[in-house]
Formats: sequence, C-alpha cells, structure tokens
Amino acid sequence: MGALADAPGHGRADRRALRGAGRQGAREVAYFLLLARDPAILQARTKTDNDIFYNADGGLPRAERELAATATSRRNGCVFCASVHARFAAHYSKRADDVDRLLDEGVNAPQDGEWQAIVDASVALAATPAEFTANHVAALRAAGLDDLAISDVIHAAAFFNWANRLMLSLGEPTEEAAS
Repeated sequence: MGALADAPGHGRADRRALRGAGRQGAREVAYFLLLARDPAILQARTKTDNDIFYNADGGLPRAERELAATATSRRNGCVFCASVHARFAAHYSKRADDVDRLLDEGVNAPQDGEWQAIVDASVALAATPAEFTANHVAALRAAGLDDLAISDVIHAAAFFNWANRLMLSLGEPTEEAAS
C-alpha cells in the first residue's frame, strides 16, 4: 500500500478502499491499485462484488456463484481468478472433484445438469453476450433455477468477464531482479 500512499492525487479515501489489499498477491494488489486511481469505480466494483457473492437474499447459492466466476475465468485464461474462485466453489459445494475437472479439463469437461447449465451459460456470456441465448436460459430453468438464480449466474459471469480482462491487462507476474 506504500506505493498508493505516496502517489500524488491519492488520499485517505483511496487508502481506506484498499485496506486489506496487502494480504493479496502482487497481481491482485496491482489490480486494486489500478482501480484506486478512480475511487468511485473501486467503490462500485466492491459493492458489485459483495452483492454477487455475499447477498443471501434468495437466488443462487454461493457455491454456484463461485462456479460461474470460475468457469468464466477458466474460459478467459485468467489463472489467478479461476484458482481463487475454484477454491471457494469447492469449499462451499463440497465438490472438489468437479471443480478440479473444470480446471484440469476446461469448460467443456462434463458436469451434472445444474452445474453444466451454469458453466455453459457463463462461458457463452464470456465469449460475447450474443452467444448467450434463450437456449441457455431454458437449460438453466430445466436445471431448476428461478429468475433470481438465473440473474445471479448472469451477474457473476458478466462481472468476472470484466474483471478477468482488467486483471489480464496487467500482464504476467514476474520475479523482481535480484539486487
């Protein structure tokens, strides 16, 4: 957080927004430092993230929200986000083997009905929104998802499509040169 604290134009509100970022990996810190250049965007991003993953007022259970983020991230090649959200999906679902198959074999790996529908819808949205069709909605409904749960799939996938692209634009982590 020292870099942000010393950067011109960044004040106390920016530092508050990044509280806890020091516990993250270097790439995630860079992600938050980039967002902190506009505190309103960082605040909006944080509110959105919190609503997607922590809002327990109906809709999709946390495990399946994490699955949507994992599938989107795996499709986009964002290894960092895929690994973070895969860990949460495995934890909340108690389905580590299914999550590992998604990571190891990719988004075309077979899953059960509900998980397959969530993965397929998330991947379609990640490719381009036009790839997400009424057939995906029908598959989600056939898997037992109601309107609120389908909305949660869409929001998790869309949010991580954006977050992955921002994270990937930061480049690959590198080791610092030895002094």
